[in-house]
Amino acid sequence: MSILRRITIIFSAIMIFLLAMILLMDKKNFFDKRDLVTYNDMLHRVEEGISEGIAISSLEKSFDCTIILSTAIEDPDLSEAYRNSAFVLDLHDEKGNYIGKVAWTDELNRYNDTKDSFFALSLIIWMIVTFIGYMIILYFHVQFIKPVKELQHFSEEIAKGNLEEPLPIHKNNVFGNFVEAFDLMREQLIEARNREIASQKAKKELITELSHDIKTPVAVIKAICEVLEAQAAKDGTSESQDKISVISKKADTISELVSNMMHANLEDLERLEVHPTEENSNIIVTYLESIKQYGNIILDNEMPGCLVYLDRIRMEQTIDNVVSNSYKYAHTDIHVFFDTYSVEMPREEDGKLEKANFLRIRIKDEGPGVPDDELPLICEKYYRGSNASEAPGSGLGFYLVKYYMEKQGGGLEYYNDNGFVVELLLRKV
Repeated sequence: MSILRRITIIFSAIMIFLLAMILLMDKKNFFDKRDLVTYNDMLHRVEEGISEGIAISSLEKSFDCTIILSTAIEDPDLSEAYRNSAFVLDLHDEKGNYIGKVAWTDELNRYNDTKDSFFALSLIIWMIVTFIGYMIILYFHVQFIKPVKELQHFSEEIAKGNLEEPLPIHKNNVFGNFVEAFDLMREQLIEARNREIASQKAKKELITELSHDIKTPVAVIKAICEVLEAQAAKDGTSESQDKISVISKKADTISELVSNMMHANLEDLERLEVHPTEENSNIIVTYLESIKQYGNIILDNEMPGCLVYLDRIRMEQTIDNVVSNSYKYAHTDIHVFFDTYSVEMPREEDGKLEKANFLRIRIKDEGPGVPDDELPLICEKYYRGSNASEAPGSGLGFYLVKYYMEKQGGGLEYYNDNGFVVELLLRKV
């Protein structure tokens, strides 16, 4: 039902009600002619009552009149009766002698009744009009003022960039369609903003991943350059040695630029995506064999055959980070040992302990290790140890290693034991 039709119906109902009240009042106000026969009959009965000795007060109450036993023309009671438009008849005794007057003030009573009825009706009409007035004010507040204020508040929140607060949509509201369209616009803005954020995040993650992946072949180039430089120095070919030195320096430059780019993107990235899946544990051996250019990697035992949860790309980055760090700072052989173990861990859903099985990959070099006071800091973002001033790097290697291992459902341990030891823990299926 439209607002105009609703207002018209309410207004019509109110006016019909008021008209009915007026007609009722008018019906009550009529002129009733006096019935002289009735008054004469009451007069004779009053006269009979007086002659029979009935008390005057009883007669006045019985016939609703005022009996004035006085023959004086200027009697005060009689004057008052005339002032009140009383109907007055002469009163005689049984001998026919004039003894006073009988007055009926029914017109005054009728006037008072009419006055009381008119006041009551006026009061009712006033109350109805007042009530209707407040209802109209409330209606306009609910239908017009409140929606406008909500739209004003909503627009202010939109201007502030707060798109999460929904706009209330009220049934039968005069602005219903407009408000619904406005709220739909808000939802579209949220979707557009989320798409933009996701797109920007995806770009930054891609740049970060590519930056980190570029560092691996650059590190290989550096390692090969060092081998070639040693060979050129042994052969005494200074020209080749100079060219190899130029390649090595350019590789350092590339590594520094990539580190800067990766550093800038990680500043405002909330997280890097990690998607662990069930994989054969032998894939770890493949990763280790693919990075032997770092130095001599010795597998102390065979890999236990099992299924583990890992993300192939992230795990390859993790192995590369750990091994390249050992090569960079220790310059020794790297020993890798595999084993499995179990531990009681609380479940996330209810906190009850359950048995968890892990594959442990122990990577150890034979270098001086990390100073004890720096061990708690090496997984902090951008932290570089006191022995890293001469070595290229961004301070993100172990930060990413810890992040990747935890996101794969495993963990990371590291300590000094006649060299630096890193333990990578992968959750078994």
